[in-house]
Amino acid sequence: MALGERTYYLIKFMRLFNSFLFPGLIISGLLCVFLIFVLWSIRVTLQKKKKSVSTYRYKKNQRVIAFFHPYCNAGGGGERVLWCALRALQKKYDEATYVVYTGDKNVTGEQILDEAFRRFNIKLEHPVKFVFLRKRYLVEASLYPHFTLLGQTVGSIFLGWEALRKCVPDIYIDSMGYAFTLPLFKYLGGCKVGCYVHYPTISIDMLSVVRNQNARFNNATFITQNYFLSKVKLIYYYLFALFYGLVGSCSDVVMVNSSWTLNHILSLWKVQNCDIVYPPCDVKTFLDIPLLKEEETPSEVIVVSIGQFRPEKNHSLQIRAFEKLLGKMTPDYSSSLKLILIGGCRNIDDEKRVNELKKLCEDLKVQENVEFQINIPFEEVKYYLSKATIGLHTMWNEHFGIGVVECMAAGTIILAHNSGGPMLDIVIPYEDNITGFLAENEEDYAEKMAYILSLSPEKRLQIRENARQSVSRFSDEEFEVSFLSVIEKLL
Repeated sequence: MALGERTYYLIKFMRLFNSFLFPGLIISGLLCVFLIFVLWSIRVTLQKKKKSVSTYRYKKNQRVIAFFHPYCNAGGGGERVLWCALRALQKKYDEATYVVYTGDKNVTGEQILDEAFRRFNIKLEHPVKFVFLRKRYLVEASLYPHFTLLGQTVGSIFLGWEALRKCVPDIYIDSMGYAFTLPLFKYLGGCKVGCYVHYPTISIDMLSVVRNQNARFNNATFITQNYFLSKVKLIYYYLFALFYGLVGSCSDVVMVNSSWTLNHILSLWKVQNCDIVYPPCDVKTFLDIPLLKEEETPSEVIVVSIGQFRPEKNHSLQIRAFEKLLGKMTPDYSSSLKLILIGGCRNIDDEKRVNELKKLCEDLKVQENVEFQINIPFEEVKYYLSKATIGLHTMWNEHFGIGVVECMAAGTIILAHNSGGPMLDIVIPYEDNITGFLAENEEDYAEKMAYILSLSPEKRLQIRENARQSVSRFSDEEFEVSFLSVIEKLL
């Protein structure tokens, strides 16, 4: 083809390309302008609503501080953080209005506060307004059998939008880990935003599990055994981690509950300021339990576990390890051993999980030695802890472990998982003295429990006293001081 002919066709191609390119650019530009206009209009509307006197604001200039906690009536450690945070703020800033966004539709605000007092012994000094959300089902894991992270995340955005439409606060605090709601409230609601992170939605460890094709409760066996599916899931996780970091960096104030969580958030969110605020543990109440001298031949030896019946708590490991422990003991001694599982059931999925655990006990023939105590009052929790010899915890990479602290404060000898918060922050030497034990698998747990039971009552008493002295740094008072010093940046 001659040079002139090639030039002719090149010019013709460029003209044809431009005939499509420029209209496309114009349409794209118009769509962007339209989208910006819509978002700006929404922001202006929400700002007008924010400044108006509404059911959530008694006076025009009154500050509204809102907590996003869709499961505020669940009764777990995260809920204790919520109520202690509200109590601390009300003490110092009693002129503000406090709002809690919750999806607990079948109860009243008064019943929620009564449950907080019954479960945690926490009573607020001033009223709290509850915004009841209808779309909490959108963040239920059961709704998304596949791509659960993505489904719950998209669901949280819709749930956050419902919350924002119902009440536009001045200060928004995500206290349950729904980071994708932060940009909504910051950029559309014009709020100052903060968050208290109990557990990163995705962590470096989760990426590592998928990369190494290890089976876990959140990494199914059929994926770990397929190289292609593992790579697809790894790409999915990396993309999710990227967007998670972007939305997290929107937060004006970031608080985390442990050194383990801090390391992951700093890696993922790229934030400059991130403060460890240890969650409030009711150590004072548990420290009131007297350390009685143990009997040489007790009629009953109790191993107790505290934790919601969620899959990551790994109660099945506790039951299997306990079955191995019974096999290591003499028949007379094993008959005196009892495992008591204390925890909260939030929904039907948790109830199914408890039934599966009961079936596991029957399969292992330990049902006579295992007892379930579900959603019991605070006073009953204290009673069982006062009787227990060992406090058991089996969650891998537990972000903190309030139940671990409570067991130590109550005077049980803790045996926790050798990872996460228990390893880094809690079950660590106090003045060079042992405060508890760590384990990783069934055999390890069984051996450590057998070792603890083989110790003399005097040696166990010494470990219990060391543990009690070490947990004062996790008290309600320490939490209030740390929380208020950080939150002042928003106020």
